[in-house]
Parts: sequence; structure tokens; C-alpha cells
Amino acid sequence: MGAGKTTVAELLGAAWDLPVRDTDADIVATTGREISDIFVESGEDHFRDLEATAVSAALAEHEGVLALGGGAVLRPETRELLASVPVVFLRVGLSDAVKRVGLGSGRPLLLGNVRARIKALLDERTPVYESVATHVVETDGRTPDEVATEIQGLVR
Repeated sequence: MGAGKTTVAELLGAAWDLPVRDTDADIVATTGREISDIFVESGEDHFRDLEATAVSAALAEHEGVLALGGGAVLRPETRELLASVPVVFLRVGLSDAVKRVGLGSGRPLLLGNVRARIKALLDERTPVYESVATHVVETDGRTPDEVATEIQGLVR
């Protein structure tokens, strides 16, 4: 959350002349509902089911740059699917994540104390992200262009 996944994916797609796909956008397009509404109305488990389906479909159908939602790798079946493709973990520290996310409007996992929730999510998810990643790229204090340029040197 706040790492710049979608922005960096767009930059990489442009640099490599490849299509870009974002699984969160796929979910919104498929359901006709915003992600925050899905969380509130149907719960996180239902959203994670939709997310796992979206990632599986994208990996099977899409030849290009793929941006995944921050919780996508929480499902073991998704981690297994990602084992066969290059995966870049955009590491963001707590301070930069809080600055980028702001007050968390539209982010259902940030209800309550935003800083504490982001810290808890980073602590919980970072080991999973690292276990899936082919490459880890630091984003703190860097522009999306700088991050994309580093990735171009690592992947492809």
C-alpha cells in the first residue's frame, strides 16, 4: 500500500511497449463495485476470493506488466502461480507509505489509526512479499521514474 505499484507498472509498460493490467481494476470492472464497497458489503474474505480469481485470470491471459493488489500474495495458490514469473516487490517504509496513502480514504484495511494499521500490514506482509519476490526494489525517497528505471535494469 503506497508503494506505487500501479504508477510504476504504467511506466514499465510504456518503456517496454507492453500492455499493463491491474488486478484491482479488473475486480472493479468485473463486479461494477469499488473495492472499498466490496469490503464493506461483502467482507474481506469475499474480496480475497475475487482477487485470487483476478490474479489467476490475468496470469493466464495477459502478456505484459501486471500490478497486483497489496494483499494478493496472501493466498498460497496465488504465490504458487507467481513462482513461474518475475515478481518485483516494491518495498516501502512506514513513513513513506503513510505520506503516500494519506488518511486512507477508500482503503478499507486502514480504518482506525492509519499509521498503526499500515505498520501492522507491513510487518505482517513483508516476509510474504520477500518470499515471492524475484527482485526487491526500495521505493522510499524515490520517484516512480527512478524505481521503474531500476526495475528495467533487473527484469527483461
